[in-house]
Amino acid sequence: MKTKTNSLKLYPLFCALVLSAVLFYSCGRGTKDLENGTWRATLKTESGAEIPFNFIVSDTSGKKIIHLVNAGERFRVDDIRSEDDSVIIKLPLFDSEIKAHLTSSGLEGKWIRHLADKDVAMDFNAKHGISWRFFKPDKSDSVDISGRWSATFTSSDGKDTTIAVGEFTQDSAKVTGTFLTTTGDYRYLEGTLSGNKLFLSTFDGSHAFLFTGIVNNNVIKNGKFYSGLSSVDNWAAKKDPQAMLPDAYSLTSLKSGFDKVDFHFPDLDGRQVSLSDKKFKNKVVIVQFLGSWCPNCMDETAYLAPFYKKYKSKGVEVVGLAYERTADPERSKRSVEQLKTRFDITYPLLITGYTNKEALKSMPALNDFKAFPTTIIIDKSGKVRKIHTGFSGPGTGRHYTEFTDEFENLVNNLLKES
Repeated sequence: MKTKTNSLKLYPLFCALVLSAVLFYSCGRGTKDLENGTWRATLKTESGAEIPFNFIVSDTSGKKIIHLVNAGERFRVDDIRSEDDSVIIKLPLFDSEIKAHLTSSGLEGKWIRHLADKDVAMDFNAKHGISWRFFKPDKSDSVDISGRWSATFTSSDGKDTTIAVGEFTQDSAKVTGTFLTTTGDYRYLEGTLSGNKLFLSTFDGSHAFLFTGIVNNNVIKNGKFYSGLSSVDNWAAKKDPQAMLPDAYSLTSLKSGFDKVDFHFPDLDGRQVSLSDKKFKNKVVIVQFLGSWCPNCMDETAYLAPFYKKYKSKGVEVVGLAYERTADPERSKRSVEQLKTRFDITYPLLITGYTNKEALKSMPALNDFKAFPTTIIIDKSGKVRKIHTGFSGPGTGRHYTEFTDEFENLVNNLLKES
């Protein structure tokens, strides 16, 4: 009886202690959570321009995931950590991350790109429950920019000029599309028209782009192209259904006297791989020059990974040569392994040991090298038959379909050769 009485006397104290512990954990150690649904975010450039984009937060298997929204693309991000009022969003492939605090008005923080020799940060803000990108829906009449445009981009100092082809689709005031260049496309652009003012943007974890311009009588003038923290170029365009770029197979070539290439680089397990290896003999071989930092390479890899699974049994081999932003082999390996995992790549990926600026240095047979990705197509005798510069990804619509059809026709014809 004495023990029971003491227990009854201690019970209220025990309850108070448990309640205190629960309150301490909930108030002092709990974490705020990202709300599910659509968010509108902005990145601020050095000049004060804001690059907007949208993302969608949802729950999958008990954890938060984010999809970056750019026109028809939903780019999955699943490395998200929350602690107290802090949120860290690790963006896949491109060695960048968002570090932000949850506030009463949303998220505030930085988007940080980890480059080879420095970090570059841009102010990041986001608000929940906003689905529009630039402006709230406006029913006012807008000009029509759907179709093909011949465009010219000029650096702010006037020294560099890039020729491009714009391809746009318009639904009321909403505009989607991209710019194609000889070295690749600007991926999925999304935006709006407000009267005769054009606004387009994209953010994929590597690129943060904003395009503005004034549309007047099938001409776009006073265009500004903001890229990342500090780059600002001028651009202009003219509507032109016949606008075309040079043949992508004509831009990169071998030096006179060469008809083959070779290399010796280690794969992700450290084994040396060369085109003289037995596995490549009497095969059609695709050599992919890529970098994990390169969004156009990501688009090409997303195509080549299933292509290889389809064509391997027919006598095709693919090998990827990785040129990273750093010559540190371990850092390069980690980045390329992420690429391999994300796209389920089953062909060998080689760590070249060269940075993205040294591709030509690593391959003496090449006469020039203009862009990542570049793809070499080799016939069954080991001779180079074609070299393709750049890649028109799925954001380019029919250009992507036309390329993949042409590419597979070429490979099929090479397979038929004895």
